[in-house]
Amino acid sequence: MTSILEPARSDGSSLPLADRTGGGPGRHLRVAVIGTGFSGLGMAIRLLQKGVDDFLVFERADEVGGTWRDNTYPGAQCDVMSHLYSFSFAQNPGWKSTFGKQEELFSYLKDVADRFGVRPHIRFGHELLGARWDEPTRRWHIETSQGDYTAQVLVSGTGYLSEAAVPDIKGLADFEGTVFHSSRWNHDHDLAGRNVAVIGTGASAIQFVPKIQPEVGRLDLYQRTPAWIGPKNDKPTSPLQSKLLHNVPGYQNFRRNFNMWGREILAFVMKRPKVAGKMQKMASDHLQKSVADEALRARLTPDYVMACKRLLFSNTWYPAIQSDNVDLVTDSISEVRAKSIVTADGTEREIDTIILGTGFKATDRPVAGRITGRGGELLRDVWRKDGMAAHRGTTVAGFPNLFLLLGPNTTLGHSSQVVMIEAQIAYVIDALAHMEKRGLASVEVRKEAQDAYNERLQGRLDGTVWNAGNCKSWYLDEHGRNPSIWPTYTWRFRSQTKRFDPSEYQLATTVGAGRPALDHA
Repeated sequence: MTSILEPARSDGSSLPLADRTGGGPGRHLRVAVIGTGFSGLGMAIRLLQKGVDDFLVFERADEVGGTWRDNTYPGAQCDVMSHLYSFSFAQNPGWKSTFGKQEELFSYLKDVADRFGVRPHIRFGHELLGARWDEPTRRWHIETSQGDYTAQVLVSGTGYLSEAAVPDIKGLADFEGTVFHSSRWNHDHDLAGRNVAVIGTGASAIQFVPKIQPEVGRLDLYQRTPAWIGPKNDKPTSPLQSKLLHNVPGYQNFRRNFNMWGREILAFVMKRPKVAGKMQKMASDHLQKSVADEALRARLTPDYVMACKRLLFSNTWYPAIQSDNVDLVTDSISEVRAKSIVTADGTEREIDTIILGTGFKATDRPVAGRITGRGGELLRDVWRKDGMAAHRGTTVAGFPNLFLLLGPNTTLGHSSQVVMIEAQIAYVIDALAHMEKRGLASVEVRKEAQDAYNERLQGRLDGTVWNAGNCKSWYLDEHGRNPSIWPTYTWRFRSQTKRFDPSEYQLATTVGAGRPALDHA
């Protein structure tokens, strides 16, 4: 079975350790940033705009792009309007359609890295192996695959859709055919005429299955839980719209803000399962119109309230899975054998390819196992003991000068993650300004402030469609707690992160034995 957790090249292939080059050991930085997706690039751009150039961005792959570099599967596309799924300070008037395709979004991120002069600060092929807080010097000691560094501040921009989740299925590792995860698509493997098994029917699968269905010989689609799927109103950008976007000042900003504020209505709906249930008719009607066979329609109908799991959008999913060469399998998988899959009812289906559309480790983030805070405790262990939580989704008690972009409870069920990323970046920038102004060596959120914040937040989640919608989703952890979703309007989050409040933090003004707070050695 091919490894799916290796860093990716920009062409989707893995990056061998021997090919990782660049950077020297021992340099001290004011800020170290991990990752070059929207979070890491946005952070780097804002640092430069604020006159901070003493920073590096560590990237394990050979190109920027994060999710949109790695996910090269056929049909990969965003389900948020392109104007909103891009930086407010770097808008693109050239989107080809309502929703950006993978190659467009990847090109956009490469363009902003070039346009804003970020590349000289990026160290490609530098995988984070570990980061340890050193209390005497109040610095982060950072170990990468290409050498060691120290930094006053560590910003993690790895997000929550960066590490593939591989299901624990008996015999999977011994399968003699080809296995790959959708986020590490094997473009060298020709699917033409193959007997293919797709495990999972989530956001990725509904995009790539319609693309591969016409070329495969047979496709067995293993569905654990059906999803609510609505029609996707994706249209090419018309010549008139293109002209307006390119030539009318403020028009694109208007379109972006109109979409952002319009989506806030969905936050109101999703907080109330009864209201969301009424909106469910949109997805239910789409299923009714798309699938005539009553028995098949029943197997595709969820038993939970819409948006309890992620609401999906597609115009091609239902036609594809009704094709003659597709078999929807709803029995659970008992085991994988050398050349087949056996389900709980005893049926054995011969296959030569397995594609895992099984999502990501959203509530068990691998980066947390590489960050050690004050007292020598791993962030992973703290979260396993106390539950994954952070203050304002960004800082964690016991981990001074650590800022998490798209940290706990920043996932949105109704709008663009870029909105949340920009809000958190503003919070980090304000924290850095406070540290500079007051000569602070470190800031660490008070445990009581973090706990009070999360008590209020979890209270807001009670009774929402995400917690009370009668489903088991990736939003929830193994204990049924929701460490993922931001349960209300994005304007509230932006308001809460607009200013860094030092009263919520323990502040240290010296480093070691009287050394200056900001040591740029």
